Amino acid sequence: MNAVVTLLIGVAAIALGYGYYAKTINKNIIKPDNKKATPAKMYMDGVDFTPANRNVLFGYQFKSIAALGPITGPIVAVQWGWLPALLWVIFGTFFIGWVQDYSSIILGVREEGQSFGALSYRFVSPRARTILLTFIYFYLLLIMAAFGKIVGYDLMTNPAVPLGVILVIGVGLLAGQMTYKWKMDIILTSAVTVILAFVGIWLGTQTGVTKFITDAINGAQVGADGATTYAFVFGTVTRPQFIWSLVVLIICYFGAILPIWRWAQPINYVAFWIVFLGIIAGTIGLLIWHPAFPTDFPAFTNWNGELCAAADCTGTTAAKPPVALGPLWPILFVTIACGAVSGWHSLVSSSGTARQLEREGDALYVGGGAMFLEMFLAVLSLLTAVVGVGVTKGFIGYVDMVAAGKNAGIFAVGLSEMMAKIGVPTSFGLPYGSVFLSLMALTIMYLVVRFMRVASAEFLGDKVPLFKNAPFGTIVALLLSALLIYTGFWARIWVLFGGANQLMASLALLLVTLWLMSKGKKYMWTFIPFVFMFLTTIVALCITAYKVLTQVFTTPDLAIDLVVGNILAGAIAIYLVIAALILAWDAMKAFQRYRSPAAAKA
Repeated sequence: MNAVVTLLIGVAAIALGYGYYAKTINKNIIKPDNKKATPAKMYMDGVDFTPANRNVLFGYQFKSIAALGPITGPIVAVQWGWLPALLWVIFGTFFIGWVQDYSSIILGVREEGQSFGALSYRFVSPRARTILLTFIYFYLLLIMAAFGKIVGYDLMTNPAVPLGVILVIGVGLLAGQMTYKWKMDIILTSAVTVILAFVGIWLGTQTGVTKFITDAINGAQVGADGATTYAFVFGTVTRPQFIWSLVVLIICYFGAILPIWRWAQPINYVAFWIVFLGIIAGTIGLLIWHPAFPTDFPAFTNWNGELCAAADCTGTTAAKPPVALGPLWPILFVTIACGAVSGWHSLVSSSGTARQLEREGDALYVGGGAMFLEMFLAVLSLLTAVVGVGVTKGFIGYVDMVAAGKNAGIFAVGLSEMMAKIGVPTSFGLPYGSVFLSLMALTIMYLVVRFMRVASAEFLGDKVPLFKNAPFGTIVALLLSALLIYTGFWARIWVLFGGANQLMASLALLLVTLWLMSKGKKYMWTFIPFVFMFLTTIVALCITAYKVLTQVFTTPDLAIDLVVGNILAGAIAIYLVIAALILAWDAMKAFQRYRSPAAAKA
């Protein structure tokens, strides 16, 4: 297999999926009406309901849905081999991913921007609202833990990354000021802010900056043997991990309480160009390079995603073997948490994008289009592992990086190799890849916290009015996030997040299916994906909960912070399964109501 052929397969999937399947559904079933007033226009408040240009909204949607899932997920999933990962990315997006994103926007627009909590109360049952809100809260907590560890522990601890990330955020704030206060042309705003953002990333790579961060902030200690070490703050958490995780949480605080137009939308828009131009540069470099897949990089490894189970498994020199992820079904389908399908997208689409859509006709372009672009990013991410790392380091090199916990680093290394083919020096390409990933995560994380404080206000606000206070609800969400970030075992947290994420996707598809039934519209295009994702994720969560809890009782020397993290993660997984089963039971009754003759007549 050649890398260019793989890209062409992805392009063909986009042409068929978006150009034919999605447009057919849009035209024959949903039938958008551009003359209808959307919630963005009806309830414009300048905070959540804000009409946005379709191109700006496309950038916001893509950067709000495309986090680390379509990057880290395919890279980790290569442990089963590149072929299963590639097939799920393409077919998952084609039949499920865009369906959920687009239909969630339509549901939000047609139902006046109501949240999933309110919609579940109407279409499923009164208790479904309470269950779904708590489900969403704990599911979002897992996102914060999974992404927080990658950004705070892996990416931001690279001294060439933090300044670039902070300056890009500052430039994003400038973009919001230029667009909404100074009323400047979007093309001029884009050009100025994107150029400044790249200058900021370059400044972060300069020797003086990196030395200051390494010595003064991270507190590097060089031993007699020349090895660099860092002091532990508590448990297994080092000083740079603690500091930069804290910075990440502070960024999330402001993103959660400030108006959408002031923080999330403009920063996500600028970050979109950083990411999009990186995708373009990597793609062009790959086309010029057009490498074949390394012969030692297997299309399929084994059904358990297990590498180096025996000493002679691959001949790796890694200090410790990667974790065996588990059976291909269902674990691979939740390891690739985005890029194929993601429940997070439904929250962004229904509670965010649906409240900013100017015309119903823009829903497919924004929702479906952004999802297919994310699929292309997932394919490119897979190639960063298979050829970006594989050609230079071989399959053993990939295994070594996975074993060292450098899953995100694989993307940075692979992307820099691709960009080097068009003349971008590795000294810039590597830090740029890490900033790229940091922005991918951060621009999601502060929206996650925003949704967490909204969910807690909706669930607890009447009983504990303090939760209606935005700063208080945000701080509570961040404290819980910090607890899991500093205690969770990443490999298990990631799979748990993926399982919860895809389970959320199935519940979103369930709501859309019930809504379609209530309107007398065809619904099998959402119902079949719901059934598949529901069964897959329930099994995946059960398997992973068993593994994290078993580890506590079978590993006598497990650090106390990991003991706490495993117990919390296992308990959350069990609760999510129970909550989902209750929702499914109530949904079965709702199905019977909508399929009854009386409902059909109505």
